[in-house]
Amino acid sequence: MYSLLIITIILVFLIQYGIIEYIRHQKQVYKIPIRIHVNGTRGKSSVARLIGAGLRAGKINTITKVTGTYPRLILNDGNEVHIHRKEKANIIEQLKIVEYAVKHNTEALVIECMALQPIYQKITEQQMVHATIGVITNIRLDHLDVMGPGLTDVAQAISYTIPANNHFFTAENRIYEYLEMKAKAKKCISFQSDEKNVTNDDMIGFTYIEHKENVALALAVCEHLGVDRQTALKGMYTAIPDEGVLTKTIINKNDKKVTFYNAFAANDPESSLMIWNNVLKIAAPEDLKIIMLNTREDRLDRARQLTEMAGHSIGMDLLALIGQRSEVVEDMALKNNIPKEKIANIGWTSPEEVFEKVMARIPENATIVAIGNMGGMGADVVKYFEKMSK
Repeated sequence: MYSLLIITIILVFLIQYGIIEYIRHQKQVYKIPIRIHVNGTRGKSSVARLIGAGLRAGKINTITKVTGTYPRLILNDGNEVHIHRKEKANIIEQLKIVEYAVKHNTEALVIECMALQPIYQKITEQQMVHATIGVITNIRLDHLDVMGPGLTDVAQAISYTIPANNHFFTAENRIYEYLEMKAKAKKCISFQSDEKNVTNDDMIGFTYIEHKENVALALAVCEHLGVDRQTALKGMYTAIPDEGVLTKTIINKNDKKVTFYNAFAANDPESSLMIWNNVLKIAAPEDLKIIMLNTREDRLDRARQLTEMAGHSIGMDLLALIGQRSEVVEDMALKNNIPKEKIANIGWTSPEEVFEKVMARIPENATIVAIGNMGGMGADVVKYFEKMSK
């Protein structure tokens, strides 16, 4: 009886504490005048970084929080702080970011949505961020186990972060009408950006491979907040890219020229195929065309989707498998009609061995597009290939 009383007292205390903290947060978050919640399937971190850089260039005191390949807090001076996590990622993290922003008199908080489960996306927006501007980069077929099975299902889940009675920006063009309908239901004004408004000259200032779609979306948000186009662009040129951003590395070794594209962050089939097709447009016809697929043991469903894409939509010369459970992934590839002689099963090993085994399969020149996952051994392989280019 006594122990039950103690448990009851503790539960009451915790409930009261939770209510007090909730009320405190609701008061805190509204102290930040501009709150930009960035969601979508691909490009969230890139767009958040671009918006933050554009606003900083417009003299708006801005803090940007990205999840991306690694969680980062980007301060108003452009410097980055690593977000240390003692445990797995948890949306409660967003509360601490809001508290930090308030303490530093932040005018604008650009925050990337870190939730996948639809209910958590809803909670993040409606209870934590209360965005003045919602941003959805695009809607693609990814995380279908959580948000699927179809494109409309993914759009419905992501649309939970469209803010009520405010403004909403997106670059999505295939299912825009659905998002617009969701926005209207929340009395939210919609804007659709267009990558055609970004010229090739506009892109020259970027030191890495950025997408016009991302730049157009970020510019639309910045201009809406009063930062003129050229000022915002100049700021975006200075933005530090996410570690998983698409990069191009050229390696000249042993009379071979290898062009290596790091597309590990584009880990859904649709995005990977788009990048592959764009690379083919500029790759030398005589190059050996290689897909490097990095897999993680907890992402085998994604490996299945990517091998299916590789077997039915990509005319590659070689599939190089690296990472965990590569023997399982090889079976997937074989079942998707990829001939065994076109598969190099390298597996979980050192970046040096990955490099040497891939180079051994290249007679002269090659173009490699690395997809699948930046985690596991992906990041180390990228660093080694970049090292070998110097």
